[in-house]
Amino acid sequence: MEEAPLQFIDTWNAWGRNIAIAFILFAVFRIAYHYLKLVTIKDFKMRYDFISQNEISALWTATILFLIGAGVMANSFISEIGVFWFIIRGFVTLVVAFLIGVIVNNMLKFYYPFNLEKRLKKLRYKPRISPKTGKPMKLMSEEEEDVYLDEGMQAEEDVFSIDYDVWLDEETGFTKIEKYSGHLHAEECPECGYQTFKVVKEEIVRKPTETEDGELIKYYECGFCEHRAQSTHRIGHTVIHEGETMPASS
Repeated sequence: MEEAPLQFIDTWNAWGRNIAIAFILFAVFRIAYHYLKLVTIKDFKMRYDFISQNEISALWTATILFLIGAGVMANSFISEIGVFWFIIRGFVTLVVAFLIGVIVNNMLKFYYPFNLEKRLKKLRYKPRISPKTGKPMKLMSEEEEDVYLDEGMQAEEDVFSIDYDVWLDEETGFTKIEKYSGHLHAEECPECGYQTFKVVKEEIVRKPTETEDGELIKYYECGFCEHRAQSTHRIGHTVIHEGETMPASS
């Protein structure tokens, strides 16, 4: 016995197209807003922070919105059809959208960070312009910058929780200090090659004293293949820390 066709197909087609177009436009707007906002940010450090905090999230949100819109659009050009085939068609569309979503999510998680890291490094080390003279400033080396950092800042750098960049206008002595996370982004994993190798924990195995350096161990783990490694780092003896262990920021 042949299944009776659904009576609301025409209504569904009309509303479905409108809903689909709305979701697709929201996706385009989300991407456009991100990049238009980025263009308006002139300060390199503020642009760096905006990209690192928002770009992957913006791309993922736009992907979800687009997939919803595309899925609804694909099911809004339907001729008369029975309930069973209407459900089957919707289910297949959902599965396809889910698979595409998984692929995009993995690309944003494991491949896109390569591109993002290059752009962020360019922004971080692009010469700053002095507001006093309008000329490029000089980036201080790790040894030179300590003169401009207080003891607390130097302590943060010693345990790799924070990294500071100091830019100097040599003509006027004006300085600009920029603060970065000590674990900015995942590194390339030596095992699988993906940009998913992160510090998951830090442990101070020997505290620094007034006369001797301390020792800190950084533990790494790959978010893709779960490869693990560790490295040992010296803590300057002029800094005294409290606490034995500290979880790394992700």
